[in-house]
Amino acid sequence: MVKQGKTIKKIGISTGGGDCPGLNAVIRAAVYTAINTYGWEVIGILDSFNGLIYPDQIKPLTISDVKDIHYKGGTIIGTTNKGNPFKWEKKKPDGSVEIVDYSDRVMENFEHLGLDALIVIGGDGTQKIALQFFEKGMPVVGVPKTIDNDLNATDVTFGFNSAVRTATEVLDKLRSTAESHHRVMVVEMMGRHSGWIALHSGIAGSAHVILIPEIEFDIEKVAKFLKDRAEKGDKYSIVVVAEGAIPKGGEMSAVGRSADGTVHLGGIGHKVGKALENLTGLETRVMVVGHIQRGGSPTEFDRILASRYGEASVHLVANGDFGKMVALRGTAIKAVPIQEAIGETKKVYPSGTLVKVARSLGICFGDE
Repeated sequence: MVKQGKTIKKIGISTGGGDCPGLNAVIRAAVYTAINTYGWEVIGILDSFNGLIYPDQIKPLTISDVKDIHYKGGTIIGTTNKGNPFKWEKKKPDGSVEIVDYSDRVMENFEHLGLDALIVIGGDGTQKIALQFFEKGMPVVGVPKTIDNDLNATDVTFGFNSAVRTATEVLDKLRSTAESHHRVMVVEMMGRHSGWIALHSGIAGSAHVILIPEIEFDIEKVAKFLKDRAEKGDKYSIVVVAEGAIPKGGEMSAVGRSADGTVHLGGIGHKVGKALENLTGLETRVMVVGHIQRGGSPTEFDRILASRYGEASVHLVANGDFGKMVALRGTAIKAVPIQEAIGETKKVYPSGTLVKVARSLGICFGDE
């Protein structure tokens, strides 16, 4: 485990997993706080933990490097969702993939760089890796990040608000073309195991159907709902589908699997669209919003939340609160054990307030 009481002089910052709006705002706030408040040196670890497997993959971060990055999307130090040092996919000369453990190399390079602590910005997968390194003795502090808002122990993750705004803008724009052509528009949103983006954007964008992983849907019931709308004179419909939505008695729509067993989702929107057109006879179009939800400038909410997280994470390092993650609880930023954050995925409650609101607005979830 980590030894407490060590004097801090140099810290590292890494961003892991999928990118999202607000990462640069976290980096900016952390660098400002580390340098202006504590006088520390800050090193950016490029492309998540990859930069500690290959120790030349680092970038010194000064005030001038980060002063105008808070409104920019992406991350200035890069990221990856394929860089787990404990299960590294190493390509062999014959083209096959071997799973190797590079965690000891990462620990050695951490010491070689003279780092006293590492701030790890990432979602569930990245925080699990961070916890493993903490258990090996690395002084680690976590910052919660994911557009899916599915990380436990925090009320909201930065990036989620920006993704919902983007998704809602898509629905607003599709509404006019759906209405003009009297079509059913099926819109696939991100959301592997939780339907937060689909639910929030669906309500905000006045969708007529929302299909999420937490509520299995019956395509026959969705089709009947749409036909009833058409018969009543409603000439178009908007159907929002989370990528991890599950049909009754079926499973998530997968398009592949990586060497470490990670399932790659995709195709549920097109499957739903084709089935609905066949069952209803209504002209149907499908749009996959995809990675546009991860891009662009963060909203004001996410800029502020990310800045609060970045500042608070540096204070955790200063106080020696390693193995902890900053989290939003109500209006306050708290420190919670990383283990608590990754214990289980935060999902939409099928009987929760937002689902009840949606049902009251006449939105169909395909289950009744």
